[in-house]
Amino acid sequence: MRLQLDLQFFAEEKTEKATPKKKSDTRKKGQVAKSADLSSALSMLSIFILLTFAVPWMGRGLMDVMQHAYTEEMQHVLTEGNVHQLFTSLAVQSAKIVAPVLIVALVIGVFSNIVQIGFLFTTESLSFKLNRLDPISGIKRIYSLRAIVEFLKSLLKITLVGLTTFIILWMNRDQLLTLTQRTLWEAVVAIGKVTTEMGIAASIVLLVLGTFDYAYQRFDHAKNIRMSKKEIKDEYKNTEGDPQIKGRIRELQRQMAMRRMMQDVPKADVVITNPTHFAVALQYKDGEMDAPVVVAKGADLIAQRIKAIAKENKVAVVEKKEVARALYHRLEIGDQIPEEFFKAVAEILAYVYQLNGKV
Repeated sequence: MRLQLDLQFFAEEKTEKATPKKKSDTRKKGQVAKSADLSSALSMLSIFILLTFAVPWMGRGLMDVMQHAYTEEMQHVLTEGNVHQLFTSLAVQSAKIVAPVLIVALVIGVFSNIVQIGFLFTTESLSFKLNRLDPISGIKRIYSLRAIVEFLKSLLKITLVGLTTFIILWMNRDQLLTLTQRTLWEAVVAIGKVTTEMGIAASIVLLVLGTFDYAYQRFDHAKNIRMSKKEIKDEYKNTEGDPQIKGRIRELQRQMAMRRMMQDVPKADVVITNPTHFAVALQYKDGEMDAPVVVAKGADLIAQRIKAIAKENKVAVVEKKEVARALYHRLEIGDQIPEEFFKAVAEILAYVYQLNGKV
């Protein structure tokens, strides 16, 4: 009893890699290996790189918008329509300036997800599940190993990003300490430069962490979808069918084919035998067939059965060892004999027809 329980435990332990079907099913449910940190890092890096080249253009655009608003728009009469027109104009012009940044963020975000998981659309992860409201399950998720790993990851990100930004600030401390001695535009340019450097450096750090996180997510996902030997066996039964049932079906098909073959033996013109090991029944209809056709064949007990049925139905049985062996190994039921056997089979059929008084 103890041994049986141990065997059952090991059979149900998830130690095997997931099968292709299991991977496909989990993917359809939206359960894939993906790192949100990697996507965020790529988006941040692309945005800050864009800002490095686009800040002067964006700054001039915003200044033009504000200058126009304070010089031209402020001279209009204060009415509900004018206020609405002013804010609409400011929103449209500001959107045109910020649009490149938003578009790049969107494109990079979509690209990073496609690179990680490919094209996938599923609503399974959005479906409502009552077990998510289970407080016990919630507590288990909070204090699970995965939660601890996520906490350590967050702590590491905060530490490294904070250290990186501090180093950038320290490297530019001379510029920052002299901001009060510069013009407003020079101060804004200096602050923008330092901010961009901090953003790019922090993005690179997050990109490195995101790469490691993606590798961990793949490992963790593969671990979570592992299967037990019993699950693999059950999946095989469900997809391919129970081997015992399939074997039974094949046996029934073989028996049906055997019965059909035995029913065709009385239609044969001759049965050529080995004489004990092989038997091949041939049928020839002059004018309908180009050559004699194999209607039945068998070895050992089946050969004996074919000969017995042939004798019961007065079908000629001719002993030709080499011909019987060659026909058995070369041809299948329903095949016409090849040209190389024409002469030998013709002699046998001529003998049978003469014996039966057909010639």
